[in-house]
Amino acid sequence: MRTSQFAAGTALPLVLSPTTPSEASLAALSAWIEAERTALEHMLRDAGGVLFRGFALSSADEFQQAIQVFGSDLRPYVEGQSQRARIHGAVYTSTEYPPEHTVTLHNELSYVNNPPRHVYFFCARPPDEGGETPIVDCRRVLAKLAPATRAAFEGRGILYVKNMHDEGSSGFGKPWQGHFETGDVPTVERYLKENGVLFEWLSDGTLRTSQVRPAIARHPETGEEIWFNQATLWHISNLGPLRQSLERMLGEAGLPTNAYFENGDPIDEGMLREVREVMWNEATFFPWQAGDLLFLDNHLAAHGRNSFSGERSILVGLS
Repeated sequence: MRTSQFAAGTALPLVLSPTTPSEASLAALSAWIEAERTALEHMLRDAGGVLFRGFALSSADEFQQAIQVFGSDLRPYVEGQSQRARIHGAVYTSTEYPPEHTVTLHNELSYVNNPPRHVYFFCARPPDEGGETPIVDCRRVLAKLAPATRAAFEGRGILYVKNMHDEGSSGFGKPWQGHFETGDVPTVERYLKENGVLFEWLSDGTLRTSQVRPAIARHPETGEEIWFNQATLWHISNLGPLRQSLERMLGEAGLPTNAYFENGDPIDEGMLREVREVMWNEATFFPWQAGDLLFLDNHLAAHGRNSFSGERSILVGLS
């Protein structure tokens, strides 16, 4: 297995590729992952992400097999914001968002009680143009923030508020049944209570939830401080041109998502704009190639999406 940097001075992602055609098979890759699992875990902790490039993977089933050899039981996309389709087992499509738009960089499900440790991407079909999945080291993000911005978030929690319509009614985003992958109310309520999520059912069937999670966290293994939240993605300022029309239609309390400081105070929009700029400026971009397999430490590496043209098929797994 050949190890290389994606670009000079860039640790994320570390690139692993076969040295001979025989090493490129799923069987050979699986055998290497199984034998070198501890080394791979260290690579992920050091770099934040590993890109396997040049291997002969071509299907969702092979993608899932490679992940599971790593010892990872894939988890469902419960509480997930994005529109996704389940493809195979617990393998999903990546965010199904209009191709002309970008997706703000974020750590997957960082607002839930037990966020995924790892996120996996597989390129089944690269787009004709664009569509990169930018990735950024959250240690660098925190280090690059202005001292005043960092101080504003240090030791504080983010309050996430979400409104999910019933699938039998019209609304924006996914219905609550899609967020929790079930239409059984007792199951949803039990999950919310067990995970410390406050909730209420509105008269029109909307489920409104709120939960507080840290703005700056510590890596669960290394103890390093990291920027780890989705304030930049949930906050009203991320709506762009849709903001005014949605506010008029729904009011601030009825928006699909919004974020505040834990005591309900508003978050300064200029600071969120700065965080987004730092994330994009520090991010690594690479064009997808068919068969690419990307492992990310979800606490260390945030990801997003560039706009694109042509068909694009990137699959995702979480563990």
